Amino acid sequence: MNVSKSFGRVTALDRATFDVDDGEYLCVLGSTGSGKTTLLRLIAGLLKPDAGTISFDGKTVNNVIPQNRNAAYVPQQYALFPHLKVWENIAFGPLARGIPQNEAVKITAKALDLVKLSQRSDAYPRELSGGMQQRVALARGLASGAKLLLLDEPLGALDARLRLELRHKLRDIVKRSGLTAIHVTHDQDEAMSVADRILILRAGRIEDYGVPDLIYNQPKGIFTANLIGGANFLEGVPEARLKATVRLSGGITVQTCSHSLTASEPVIIGVRKERITLGSNDAENRFDGEIREVRFLGNMREYVMRMSNGDKIVSRQFSKGREEQFKVGDLVRIGFDRRDVMVFAYPSKGLRKELEVI
Repeated sequence: MNVSKSFGRVTALDRATFDVDDGEYLCVLGSTGSGKTTLLRLIAGLLKPDAGTISFDGKTVNNVIPQNRNAAYVPQQYALFPHLKVWENIAFGPLARGIPQNEAVKITAKALDLVKLSQRSDAYPRELSGGMQQRVALARGLASGAKLLLLDEPLGALDARLRLELRHKLRDIVKRSGLTAIHVTHDQDEAMSVADRILILRAGRIEDYGVPDLIYNQPKGIFTANLIGGANFLEGVPEARLKATVRLSGGITVQTCSHSLTASEPVIIGVRKERITLGSNDAENRFDGEIREVRFLGNMREYVMRMSNGDKIVSRQFSKGREEQFKVGDLVRIGFDRRDVMVFAYPSKGLRKELEVI
């Protein structure tokens, strides 16, 4: 509770408070320097907090040494024993706990199979690629017998295809084994697809914490809305006489579902790119715009448009065929419904500063 940690003048973690349920798969999401690794090392006992308490099952563990915390820390830097073969690295944990050798061999084989390294069990770490070494470290954590897995970017060094495959297998084995996992990542898609809950860190502070659906649809702030899924952000001022209406520059008005707006106090409205329709007259909010750029994203396209007041807005549309539905220079009708509008208080340091990762 209220855990803080500083290194000289740098505050790595600032009064962080959160809980993790037994059997939960928690993803900690944040950019480089946000405090993710420091958080894991504090929980593992490799660092001591400057303030606050860390508890396991209601018991404070601030002064409990790492090997007595029943937590396996899988570091980003692998930390393998260079003089031991792959299978020996993985079997080290079970054997150290006194598990009979034949049982330790079975545990090791299962972990090796999960990370697809059964054929390299007799190799030394120096004979493996960085991605393979990371998989060995992951297998060692899974074989450790600890009830809590602390995973620091466990899939970061893998190629894209293997990363997609292993992220779900990793979650599955955690769930089947009755383990609890705290999985640190900078990949929002990874977090959204495997997490029971997501904790978002920014410059050592918790920005948001909740289930993926809530984080996406009801983000607590502009930073979270931008980090998870991305959005269009437009500056405006609530109308004095029209409830839930925001006036943008150039006289454009936007209908929202927020009935607690204070007249004349500037706000930021956010609309997800995929909620922006093109060419439809059925949306509650409709504006004219011009296509300025088309971005091909495989199964979808992004259309960057300039509205009549000069504001930029982006629509993300699933591709319907090989031909573009719209092209640069086309004049289009832009639309979105009021229920798709997020309304945020205007940030004290301005919109651009609020969108910065650190």
